[in-house]
Amino acid sequence: MPHLAIVGGGVVGAAIAYELSHIPTLHLTLLEQHQPAQASTGAALGVLMGAISHKTKGRAWRMRETSLRCYDAWIPELERLTGKPLLYNRQGIVMLLSEGVDLANWDTLISNRQAQGWSLECWSRDQLRDRCPQVQDDTIMAAIYSPGDRQLDPTALTLALLDVAQQRGVDLKLETAVTAVDCAADGTAQVLHTTNGDLAVDGVVIAAGLGSTPLTAAIAQPVDIRPVLGQAMRVRLPAALGHPDFQPVLTGSDIHIVPLGDGDYWIGATVEFPDDAGEIQAHPTLLDQVLDGAIAFCPSLSQAQVIQTWSGLRPRPFNRPAPIVEPLPGAANVWLASGHYRNGVLLAPATAKAIAAWVQEFFGLEPT
Repeated sequence: MPHLAIVGGGVVGAAIAYELSHIPTLHLTLLEQHQPAQASTGAALGVLMGAISHKTKGRAWRMRETSLRCYDAWIPELERLTGKPLLYNRQGIVMLLSEGVDLANWDTLISNRQAQGWSLECWSRDQLRDRCPQVQDDTIMAAIYSPGDRQLDPTALTLALLDVAQQRGVDLKLETAVTAVDCAADGTAQVLHTTNGDLAVDGVVIAAGLGSTPLTAAIAQPVDIRPVLGQAMRVRLPAALGHPDFQPVLTGSDIHIVPLGDGDYWIGATVEFPDDAGEIQAHPTLLDQVLDGAIAFCPSLSQAQVIQTWSGLRPRPFNRPAPIVEPLPGAANVWLASGHYRNGVLLAPATAKAIAAWVQEFFGLEPT
């Protein structure tokens, strides 16, 4: 039975373990140097902007569409197998459009999505005020509603994926960092040296986010992935914004207002790049600006209590599109699933499907 190691216990690594755990003839070990759902996964807001994105063709759209359809199937199965409910907002996303936006571009997207089997609606200002009365920004001229897009809790999702993967026999090694890799002359990875001993492998999937760069360097050639910091916050109101029975994600000007239930909302997120020296740190004033923007959309948020703030580093490929989902050049049995930047949660299922197809072909396994 071939032994495949998955390095990385964020949402992407967990999704790959879950997808591959359907194959009974594959021995799987997932290694995570900390605890699951840390780093970029723990900082994500879980907003699945698929149909409402302007990606309409090629890999970028295929991955989004695949993931959206997967999640509608995965979430009920995960809830059934773990016995735990998962936050999964099926009420869609409302994109707020400011004055001056070219609605013709959105009309084109609406037509494209209709042809692809997805619904988008263009709301007038009056329609927006009727359906989302919490939006009281006079600069908002219209909105696009995407009922097929979703939002979920990335940490709870990751833990559920790993729970089910373990139920199916995946070995989970936490607090275990890969320190070196032994390769054959042709670049084939053979042994992973870890902080908890050596692991002989027949293949490796690198889903380690920012940790992917040193791992790829140890095997073949480094893949340059760099950090981009994001900050977000959780706020609390005495009651839900707008209509309690209609709580979509609100987004505009790269600001997300994400309902969590019981008057709680996530608000985020900043996008902060390293300075010229390569250093990166969270600037609280930038998070304040995001909150100010959210309050401009929904003035009632000025009464909210901030109960938590956090930040995390997103892995962004340097000088190439995100994500990197491909066989590692120079290594026959190593696959990359990293550098998802701001779309790790959104693209995790499609990434898992792609990796599973390569792994099955490489080892000659029956498809799941």
